[in-house]
Amino acid sequence: MTQAPGRGCPIHYRYRPEQLCADPQPADADVLYVIGGLYGNPEALDAIERLAAQERTAGHRVRLVFNGDFNWFNADPQVFARLNERVLRHDVILGNVEYELAHPSPEAGCGCAYPDFVDQVVVERSNHIMARLQSVAARYPDIQARLAAASRWRCYEMAGQTLLILHGDPESLAGWGLAHENLVRPQHGVQVADWFRRTGADVIASTHTCLPAVWQRALDGGLGPRAVINNGAAGMGNLWGDTRGLITRIAPAQRSSPATPLLQVTQGGLTLSLLPVAFSLDDWLQRFLSWWPDGTDANLSYHRRILSGTDLRPDQINL
Repeated sequence: MTQAPGRGCPIHYRYRPEQLCADPQPADADVLYVIGGLYGNPEALDAIERLAAQERTAGHRVRLVFNGDFNWFNADPQVFARLNERVLRHDVILGNVEYELAHPSPEAGCGCAYPDFVDQVVVERSNHIMARLQSVAARYPDIQARLAAASRWRCYEMAGQTLLILHGDPESLAGWGLAHENLVRPQHGVQVADWFRRTGADVIASTHTCLPAVWQRALDGGLGPRAVINNGAAGMGNLWGDTRGLITRIAPAQRSSPATPLLQVTQGGLTLSLLPVAFSLDDWLQRFLSWWPDGTDANLSYHRRILSGTDLRPDQINL
């Protein structure tokens, strides 16, 4: 890796698209919750577990899949340990945060592989956040070992559709190829279509890049529609004036959601939804400020977003 820490993509983050769905497993569930970017927010995890409980009350078998970056702000050792214990009861995919907690490599920094449009000061703050979190994780070698054993992707079969769930994109754990900023570019569709052909997936669910996006197109050659769904962040606001997190819900159309989706599309016999996570902002903000008070790296980078969301509007999600 030759780029500065936080910018480059370590070689061990990389994989080949052809290997990702070589052996898909039955989902063994009626509903999948794909939870990316929890970012160490226990209040958001509480809210997600309440949604899952409502699904079960309705008779749905629900499976929770955490596709990375479930750690980030949780710099309190006890909260760090408890949150990881809760998450590791479910299916887990490594994000760059978890990879660098399990396998610290100073040359990777935060492992975010930030593109050029992200300011260098943001990169440096993220590297500092990672260093602090690594010092916490070092107290829990058992959690580090369990993270080290987790997969970099998962592939499921559900209702005749092949679902590829990963953190970044089909070539790198920290890739930005499925970011809103790239999916909105019409010419980028050629790359996305190539990834669908090479993986054999019908749906790709990703996260990592912090903004939600849904991209659906019919591929050339009569291959029919394929869909990308990026949930943005489960643990902090994603939209203008909206402090709720978002998760991806995947389920057959007849399995209705316990909450009103922000957006949903049909893919084969499945409904893909972005489901809001309405956690207690006051409780979360109190925790966040106790860990990251004014002037600290996470506060400088994320406090405004936690309070008021992003500049993205709901009508900008469906690409």
